[in-house]
Amino acid sequence: MSVPVILASKSRPRRDVLYSAGVCPTIRVSHVDEPAALEDFAREHGVTVDDLSVGQRVTVLAGAKADAVYRAYREVAATAAAATGERVIAYPLRAEEVIAEDEARETAGSSASAEAAASAVPELIDYSKDTIATTRDFSGVDIPTVTEPISNVVALQPGLTRAEVGPLIIGCDSMFLMDGECYGKPHSADVARERLRRMSGATGELWTGHCVIDFASGRVARGASRAIVHFAEFSAHDIERYIATGEPLEVAGSFTLEGFGGAFIESIEGDPHGVIGISLPLLRRLVGELGVAWTDLWNVVRGESEPGVLGADGKELPPKENVHQPGDGWVDCACGRKHWGTNGASGILLARRNPRTGEVTHVVMQHRAKWSAEGGTWGIPGGATADGESPIEGALRESYEEANITPEDIEVVGSYREDHGPWAYTTVFAFERPGRAVLPHANDDESMEIAWMPLARIPDLKLLTAMKTDWPRFEARLKSLSAAYQGR
Repeated sequence: MSVPVILASKSRPRRDVLYSAGVCPTIRVSHVDEPAALEDFAREHGVTVDDLSVGQRVTVLAGAKADAVYRAYREVAATAAAATGERVIAYPLRAEEVIAEDEARETAGSSASAEAAASAVPELIDYSKDTIATTRDFSGVDIPTVTEPISNVVALQPGLTRAEVGPLIIGCDSMFLMDGECYGKPHSADVARERLRRMSGATGELWTGHCVIDFASGRVARGASRAIVHFAEFSAHDIERYIATGEPLEVAGSFTLEGFGGAFIESIEGDPHGVIGISLPLLRRLVGELGVAWTDLWNVVRGESEPGVLGADGKELPPKENVHQPGDGWVDCACGRKHWGTNGASGILLARRNPRTGEVTHVVMQHRAKWSAEGGTWGIPGGATADGESPIEGALRESYEEANITPEDIEVVGSYREDHGPWAYTTVFAFERPGRAVLPHANDDESMEIAWMPLARIPDLKLLTAMKTDWPRFEARLKSLSAAYQGR
């Protein structure tokens, strides 16, 4: 098993550099206030921000980003470790009704022509639309279950709290230095235009700070890469056309090596990957300082394509910004369907209780994006479990990324695992902590809407097939849990 990597950046180029080098990271945006981070560092050292060198600035910001994600993952691990209640494991494929149904289907299928099956050309399936990606409806089925204390699972199951090494959290920040002035992202066309005029035919330095934190040990390694960039001369027309692409507005120095701007870079002295935003040689050295071999991070097979939704004319596709992460992928399940999540998947069923009576009044629901499997239906926030995390930890991470459900504001009180053999989905039951309030909203493009939904309204929604099947027993369990938690 490779050592998991978390990239504290939404930069697609950084992620693509890692992926091309055999490392598929989990993406977790840090949301660091960069000016405030620099001001805090300068104040602690008795200087002003202007006194800081470009190398200091990028290293400070890279560290701030990595540390913010490290602290966020510590909250995930702490909430998962404090889980109480019971884990119910359901085995629907062992139910007599399901076994009989499957045997009948197999008998009918055996009469089909083997020759025709062998000569059939596989179709490209848009899993967001095809019924093969719709979970089987097990409503009315007497499903065998096993119940155990959730604390046993937390103590024994691999995850963040039990890892001896990793995940490795990587933070990066880039700045461009020219004529003694530091350039970050211009953010506006006017600023980009002025910078590009100065850069025409000139030479500057691209600095990228790196910080790696080993989650298991808390150890930190830092460094910065430097590359000298020589630009071609470009005309006013070139500048306007380049600005019109939008590319130079949100990149350090107002240019890219791997994009439209690459044609105007005459030469580079130093590490070209550092110009893109992440230096592989430096990163290899920093990882080595933490006692990890670079090759132990490899989790991509050479030539491996990224799984995704295969669209067709007139069908909505995922946003281009969406990237493949560890654990993403379709699983051919024993139930005859395909499910998302090579390590399984999980989600948070978060309930709000009446502060006076303790009764459950609302739950957080997610209106799923049209491009997703069973798009347009309602379910709970969640997704594929990443490498190196338990289903509870994965549910906590995913629910924050999708719905802004903050782990430190909730308590896990039980779970329900629907086990299909090669794949399973874990529903994690949680309450808001007393005195805390979760403010859910859509943090990414996987939702059309995230909302606290009154309990009585749930049956009237167009529910995800699995949620429609499970809701009656989930509602009953929430009510039972709320009664058990009276006074807490």
